[in-house]
Amino acid sequence: MTRSDKDKMLAGELYHPSAPELQVELAACAAWLARYNAAMGEAADVWRALLRERAGSVGEGAMLRPPFYCGYGFNLHIGKHVFLNYNCVILDTARVTIGDDTRIGPAVQIYTADHPRDPAIRRSGLECGKPVTIGANVWIGGGAIVLPGVTIGDNAIVGAGSVVSRDVPAGATVVGNPARIVSKN
Repeated sequence: MTRSDKDKMLAGELYHPSAPELQVELAACAAWLARYNAAMGEAADVWRALLRERAGSVGEGAMLRPPFYCGYGFNLHIGKHVFLNYNCVILDTARVTIGDDTRIGPAVQIYTADHPRDPAIRRSGLECGKPVTIGANVWIGGGAIVLPGVTIGDNAIVGAGSVVSRDVPAGATVVGNPARIVSKN
């Protein structure tokens, strides 16, 4: 039996992002995002109710300030009391897990979408996803970018504008491009 491109995407394998079933999912997410982002002036409870319509899981008290952008939505797993400020982008080709009590500044970008290093495979249009895991009580400063496959440990701090290309140990503070450890607790 042939597996769908959505199944391959969810398994972290190479897949065709232009596959019809994925285009349907992207369109559904775009329609949902239009509703979510239009609720900017509404109470946080309205945002949370909308978020629960599409996200894989949403903890109590989570708040993602619109405008917010993602690819699919169903790969987002957001813990309790998580806060994302305005203009965050999450490319959730693969699972994105954000632990309880994490704070994410404005314009942070979290990417799970990745591309083959072999130019011939890349030219074929195939891509893959690598999950991103962000622990509990993490603080990510505004404008930071978290790249595919990264895990950020509990109680870590990512400085504003940093590009996180490697795992961050629990309790560490990282800054820069590429992000480097400047302190450990």
